[in-house]
Amino acid sequence: MNNQDVLDKQQIRDYLKDLPHWREVPGSIAAVFQAKTSAAAIELVNEIASAAELDQHHPDVDWRYNKVFVTTTSHDAGGAVTTRDIALASKISERAQALGVAAHPELIAVVEVCIDSDDPQKIAPQWAAGLGYRVMDDGSLVDPDRRLPAIWFQETASPNPNRFHLDVWKPYSESSRVLEKLREQEAALDDQQAPSFVVATDRQGNRFCICTERER
Repeated sequence: MNNQDVLDKQQIRDYLKDLPHWREVPGSIAAVFQAKTSAAAIELVNEIASAAELDQHHPDVDWRYNKVFVTTTSHDAGGAVTTRDIALASKISERAQALGVAAHPELIAVVEVCIDSDDPQKIAPQWAAGLGYRVMDDGSLVDPDRRLPAIWFQETASPNPNRFHLDVWKPYSESSRVLEKLREQEAALDDQQAPSFVVATDRQGNRFCICTERER
């Protein structure tokens, strides 16, 4: 296997067994590191930039005070995870450990906006035009800079009266904590599709899904 190869779900899962800081999220792998100070977090950002330049493979990095959120995917492979992402993730974890910066996988999360529609192709270009998003091969819409939530269209012959819902992606290893908090708040939970996703409905009928990487 060369470093251009796209990894399937099982291969990603196997690689991540040796990368405890990282989790699979839609189309990428992600980690969150929390330093003791903002200066230490910036030092980690600099180390990540150095590793990325050496590999000529650049992750998305979001610095928030003493936290560093990192996501890596192979854009030239259509937004899939390749062995280049695995190699870069390993180097980032090594540099974080050398700096004494702890990983916090429980903070990993991705939010997508989902729209029910009986004809997604009819409305997707309008949303793309309004948001400046790119239309992907699977029909979803993605912010070119990957700062804003992705949008995907759930095709259904009879759209729900409330056509919008959120998909909240959490690592499977962390999802039980979220579901327990929802139970404490007395949200209605439909777990027929668990662990892939659990549909939560609030007291006013609004829905959102807690999604994981399992059985996708």
